Amino acid sequence: MKKYVVLTGAGISAESGIRTFRDSGGLWEDHDVEQVASPEGFQADPKLVWQFYKDRYAQSLSVEPNIAHFALKKMEDNLQDNFHLITQNVDGLHSRAGSERVIEMHGSLSTAFCCACNANYPLAELDLSVAIPVCKKCGKSLRPDIVWFGEIPYYLYEIEQLLKDCDVFMVIGTSGSVYPAAGFVMTAKLFGAHTIAVNLDRPDNLGFIDEMHQGKCTELLPPLVDKILSRA
Repeated sequence: MKKYVVLTGAGISAESGIRTFRDSGGLWEDHDVEQVASPEGFQADPKLVWQFYKDRYAQSLSVEPNIAHFALKKMEDNLQDNFHLITQNVDGLHSRAGSERVIEMHGSLSTAFCCACNANYPLAELDLSVAIPVCKKCGKSLRPDIVWFGEIPYYLYEIEQLLKDCDVFMVIGTSGSVYPAAGFVMTAKLFGAHTIAVNLDRPDNLGFIDEMHQGKCTELLPPLVDKILSRA
């Protein structure tokens, strides 16, 4: 059985109502990126940053996984250990759809960690009415468990091993412009994988894509998954 690795981006969540990463003006949901998505921004104004992520967390809970998320869950159910899902998204919709083999390379809106002792907490267990949640163990400030600009994404070694070992690499709902994730397709292709993309727009790294499906994830992915599984 072939080994599949899937990378998802903002496009798949956008079809559930989650606003996409950045607009053309460089703003992140109406905020300057450096203010709300950098260690320097958090140090300068942790209250602003926490309010931003509390709002994003609440938004993520207000929407539901869509049929594209469930199509990938179906793929996982059928392929089992031959399927792995990497996501750039932090909204948790893949997990809420039932996916278990999920690598959240940019962190998660649903967790926070202590800046002092690194203790990790689900946001659901924290008092979010305070401006800056604090660690229950040491009393120091918590920060959102999000990989910010200038920080190294999670699980890069594990991801590299999956890319080198997969037979098919699929890119779903991502522009192919944000690194290091944009380079994953190049690595997979270099090691012999067949590459497939599903996206509303043509991705920036189209030259590394063997099979392009242009359109909405919710319309194109379910039948594509059924086609793949019929051949598995």
